[in-house]
Amino acid sequence: MAGEESPSLAGRKHEERILDTGALRALAHPLRVKIYNILSQYGPQTASSLAERLGESSGSTSYHLRALAKHDLIRECSDRGTARERWWERPQGSVSFANPDSITTPAGRAATQVVMTEFLRDRNEELLTFVVRGISGEPKRWQESSMISTATARLTPEQAQALSERLMAIIDETVAEYRDQTGDDVRAVSIRNDVFPLPAEGESR
Repeated sequence: MAGEESPSLAGRKHEERILDTGALRALAHPLRVKIYNILSQYGPQTASSLAERLGESSGSTSYHLRALAKHDLIRECSDRGTARERWWERPQGSVSFANPDSITTPAGRAATQVVMTEFLRDRNEELLTFVVRGISGEPKRWQESSMISTATARLTPEQAQALSERLMAIIDETVAEYRDQTGDDVRAVSIRNDVFPLPAEGESR
């Protein structure tokens, strides 16, 4: 499977790229988030293939690809493509929005909010699309092997952090083992890992 770990607000223990304000501002555009997600989930693409997926012109996707590449969020594939058709990929590895310097500035906070909002909107759309497909005819094997689950536990911040680290360790191990897997029955699979506190009792939701 061609794919990468998803951007996160909370950092991992192992090495990851922490986006600076410049990179966050470059990514803070709905179409660029979509492009970034497609490259993360489906691997290398051209401006033309992205335009077809997104219903945009190749000129538009080419412009946004260059903007992302300027901040090393993506890069040109050195081993494929021609002068007329360039291929782009997202470098392997996880990224984090948890940059203390960026979050303390108005520009950094605004960019982080836009990126996270668009990223989560895309992920929620993907989840809803899967639910509709599952009802209308997604293969039974994929229905049975997928999971949409919510649970609630009463935890301290330290316990929540420990849980997050255990879940991320499993996800990281799976991604590392199967990142480049190919085969007739292989599909890109979205893996979600959400651990966050609910509003305190008495606070509005």
